[in-house]
Amino acid sequence: MLYDLRTYTCRPGTIRKHLALYAEKGFDTQRRHLGEPLAYLQTETGDVNSYVHIWAFADAADRAARRAALAADPEWARYLTASADAAYLVSQTNRLMIPAPFFKPGA
Repeated sequence: MLYDLRTYTCRPGTIRKHLALYAEKGFDTQRRHLGEPLAYLQTETGDVNSYVHIWAFADAADRAARRAALAADPEWARYLTASADAAYLVSQTNRLMIPAPFFKPGA
C-alpha cells in the first residue's frame, strides 16, 4: 500500500473559498480517477490556513496510472485553471508513505 499525503496552505482568509471551489469543480473529478480519499482534513488548531488529504494506492504503478488519467481529464484541467486564477494556495507539500512494518491497513 502506498499513501499520498498532501498538505496545502492557503492565503489567510481564503481557505473556505478554496475548499468551496474544490468542492464545486474538483472533488468529484478527482474521486472519479483516484477513488475515495482515505482522509480529507481541515486544520482545527495550529495553522488554520492549511488542510491535508490522503489517497491510498496499491503501489507506485497504480498511483501513476490513476494520476495520469486524472491529468488527462479536461474537467480536472478546468479546475486547475480556476484554482490558479483564484490564487488561494500558497504552498503544497507531498509525501509518499508506506505503512510501518507492524501496521496492517484495514485489519
